[in-house]
Amino acid sequence: MMSKSSYRQRLLACFGALALAAPLGACGEQIIKHGHQFRDNDIQQITPGMSQEQVKLQLGTPATTATIDNGQAFYYIASTMSQAAFLKEKEIDRKVLAVYFNPLGSVDRVAHYGMKDGKVFDYISRQTPAPGGKDDGILKQLFRNLGTRQLFGE
Repeated sequence: MMSKSSYRQRLLACFGALALAAPLGACGEQIIKHGHQFRDNDIQQITPGMSQEQVKLQLGTPATTATIDNGQAFYYIASTMSQAAFLKEKEIDRKVLAVYFNPLGSVDRVAHYGMKDGKVFDYISRQTPAPGGKDDGILKQLFRNLGTRQLFGE
């Protein structure tokens, strides 16, 4: 049989261990997703010839748009952030789904951009966009600060 003082010591030791372990469990890295989170079937459902309204019904409102070579482009942006304990979020990945429209307003092609080996890469065509291409400037802007520390509101 255990004495009251021995029981209290064990109980206090258990609570002490739990009190020390609880903050350590919160130190694990959290992954946070922002923006439009695409699935492969979302991308596959956007086909040449679709209207801008059909694309919006399928994917929602784009994060930004641009006029390119007498046509228009819709850009859907997704970010993956990492955060450990009380530290600021750090962006670890960014994907951009670009839907290009011809001058008549129907889908011409779709690109799914991300970073690969430090360069913007289209996962659909398996190519790096050509420098000086029709949307080179906006793609550089969308991926310029990926992986750098961002200080909002400062």
